[in-house]
Amino acid sequence: MPHTPDATLPPANTTPLSRPLQGLRVLEFEGLGPGPLAGRMLADLGAEVTVLVRPGDGGVAARLGGGSQPLRRGKRVQVLDLKSEVGRAAALDAVARAEALIEGFRPGVMERLGLGPADCAARNPALVYGRMTGWGQTGPLAQAAGHDLNYVALSGLLGLGARPETPPRVPPTVLGDAGGALALAFGIVSAVLAARATGQGRVVDAAIVDAVAMLGGLAQWIGASGQLGGPAPSPFHDSPFYDSYRCADGRDITVGALEPAFYAELLRRLGLDDVDPAQQHDTAAWPALKARFTALFASQPRAHWVALLEGTDACFAPVLSLDEAAAHPQLAARAVYRRDGQGAWQAAPAPRFMPLTEPGDVQG
Repeated sequence: MPHTPDATLPPANTTPLSRPLQGLRVLEFEGLGPGPLAGRMLADLGAEVTVLVRPGDGGVAARLGGGSQPLRRGKRVQVLDLKSEVGRAAALDAVARAEALIEGFRPGVMERLGLGPADCAARNPALVYGRMTGWGQTGPLAQAAGHDLNYVALSGLLGLGARPETPPRVPPTVLGDAGGALALAFGIVSAVLAARATGQGRVVDAAIVDAVAMLGGLAQWIGASGQLGGPAPSPFHDSPFYDSYRCADGRDITVGALEPAFYAELLRRLGLDDVDPAQQHDTAAWPALKARFTALFASQPRAHWVALLEGTDACFAPVLSLDEAAAHPQLAARAVYRRDGQGAWQAAPAPRFMPLTEPGDVQG
């Protein structure tokens, strides 16, 4: 079947600086979850990603309730029946031309299709074989079903972020998926660099639970110091200077003034001259001061606090909807969000790239 680009989304970046992966050929076996997101990350940075789709398959986004299939952005689509001999042969021909492969099925599925690592290595010994799962290719849970929340919970991160005496808050559903996709994309690029130098491919075993644990390293370090989940009050759970607050109009804002200088700036701008910034970590005073913060922020609408605190060293940001975020001057200046062909917001590729000699000219 011919390759067809997904025309419902804006084209991938075309400036040379924004396409550092140009020339990288990736074959993606479309599945659910972070595998397609990893493929999109690579495509956004210039890789030539061909996604193999089962006949009659509406795509990942369609099965999850979306209509614009944003995970196919920048990819070429090929319909292929992998259960047929003709389809399997065509897939192996594509493997022979690729530098990297992405699959996100349960362990053993690709082997049963005759498309496992050994099958593909016979056609392309330099192939980087990217495998995306929730629990990993090994371990007692390798064959178990799971979703984002389960992986974040088992990694220890969900419990680490829980406030004392309350159940953990459910994080955005893509936290683990995004981390897994990032780990897979990074692993593929790393392995391709090695394969180009040595001619030897390898399997990239990317598990969401592993990626979440790795990305949570800073939180784990903070937790080990007793500032998270310990018996003492935590700056991240209990302090007045690191929290979200409801405003008079029912909208919300956040403050995160952890450092002494930022905390002093927050107090000064709020007019709390009677509060000694040097006593920032007097935990006995936190409950009363948090009550003052709560009452103060509730006395004015969000726009008042934005005008007073945004852009200062008070470490402030409003809690925004997606429409508000897209229109915010900071995100609008960097074109972080853009509309796709059906009017839905899509995030622009990240990171950005710029010339060494012209640091203001950001590409992307």
